[in-house]
Amino acid sequence: MSKVERANLPKRPKRVMLIHALTESLEPIHRAFSVNWPEAEIYDLLDSSLSADHAANRGMLDTRMMERFKTLGRYAARTGSGDRATHGILFTCSAFGKAIEAVKREIQIPVLTPNEAAFAAAIKVGQHIGLLTTFEPSLPALSAEMHAVARRSGVPLELETRVIPDALTALRQGRPEIHDTLIAEAASALGPLDVAVLGQFSMARAAKAVVSRVTAPVITTPDSAVQELRRILESP
Repeated sequence: MSKVERANLPKRPKRVMLIHALTESLEPIHRAFSVNWPEAEIYDLLDSSLSADHAANRGMLDTRMMERFKTLGRYAARTGSGDRATHGILFTCSAFGKAIEAVKREIQIPVLTPNEAAFAAAIKVGQHIGLLTTFEPSLPALSAEMHAVARRSGVPLELETRVIPDALTALRQGRPEIHDTLIAEAASALGPLDVAVLGQFSMARAAKAVVSRVTAPVITTPDSAVQELRRILESP
C-alpha cells in the first residue's frame, strides 16, 4: 500500500478508557459521550470498592489507595496497542483528586480528573459559584480543587457548597426523580449565583431540574470533561 493510499484510509476513532468508582457514573458519562463525542471508542473500568473504602477511611487518601489508582492508570494506559492504543484516560469519581494527580504524573497519555474542565468553565462565568455534591467525601477535595483553579486564574472565588446525601441514597434505591428534586431544591436554596456546578457525574441527570429552579447557568462535569478531552485528543 502506498503512502497516499495509507493517508486516505479512514482514521480509527480515539480510544478512551473510563475509570469509575461508582456504578452511578457509567450512565451519565456514556450519555455525555453520545452527545458530545459519539465517534470516540470508550471502555469502562469499574471498582466500586474504591468509594466504599474511601468513605470507610473518612475521606483520607492513604498510600494504599494512591497505589490502587496508579495500578488502574497503568492498566488503562496499556489496554490497547498499535492502532488500537489508548489515547486518553478519564476518571469519573470526584473524591480522589490527589490520587488522580499521581496517575497524571506517571502516565504519558492525557489523563483528566472528573472536574477540572467544569471548574475551569465555571471560573470563566463568574466568581460566585455554587458547588453541589451528593457523596460527602467528595466535598473537601472538590472545594480545594475549585479554589486552586480560581487561584491559577486570578479569580477571587466566592464558593457556596451543599452536600445532599439523601439524593444519592434515592438514586441507589431506584428513585431518580427524588434524586433530581432534592438537588434542585438544594441549588435553589443557595440563592443568587453566577453559576451552579453539579460536582459529580452521577448528578448530571438532575441538570434539567436544577435549571428549572435557578437563574444561573448550570454546568455538569461529564459534558465538560468530554468536550475538553475531545479538544485535547483531536488537536493537531
